[in-house]
Amino acid sequence: MDIASIRSEYLRASLDESSVATDPFEQFRRWFDEALRAELPVANAMTLATCDATGKPAARIVLLKGIDDRGPVFFTNYLSRKGRELAANPQAALLFYWAELERELRVEGHIEKVTPAESDDYFASRPLGSRHAAVASPQSEVVASRGELESRYAEALARGGDNPRRPPHWGGYRLLPHSFEFWQGRPSRLHDRLLYTRGTPGWLLSRLAP
Repeated sequence: MDIASIRSEYLRASLDESSVATDPFEQFRRWFDEALRAELPVANAMTLATCDATGKPAARIVLLKGIDDRGPVFFTNYLSRKGRELAANPQAALLFYWAELERELRVEGHIEKVTPAESDDYFASRPLGSRHAAVASPQSEVVASRGELESRYAEALARGGDNPRRPPHWGGYRLLPHSFEFWQGRPSRLHDRLLYTRGTPGWLLSRLAP
């Protein structure tokens, strides 16, 4: 396989300072709405990048489950690898990649936990099986076998029944952004990259070279 020869040309759209929103949250909503209208598979999937206390990086896919004027929200096990890394170093980056629209969106900032009430509300909205799995799974820990995991799930199902409680080690995080970068693919790799950074007051908009 000649991997070096794999190429794409980007022809769909452009991104100009005169047409974007002055507020990056509004621009985010525009792009996310377009991704939903395009019926992209798992449009709310995003890469979460973290570093531990020594600076060792890690990345994984998580799902956006909310956004307000403070920032995007996702949920996970606080005792997982990502949870431990965020406890030691509460800085993170999110990356959305909407290949069909030839777009990327990078969001960087400080992480904080959402309130217990927010976590309770979202937990209660999840499918029942997912709630039991959150109780049962010691996320990121070594388990002896698939059978052990299924046994833990069966125990959680027996204990929790139709209304399992949210475990205290499971909940949400909100990323409080200090920057947004919107990337639109363009011909000849002359891509459009618009960067919003927090100013005093408001947001500053800059163009980055591709």
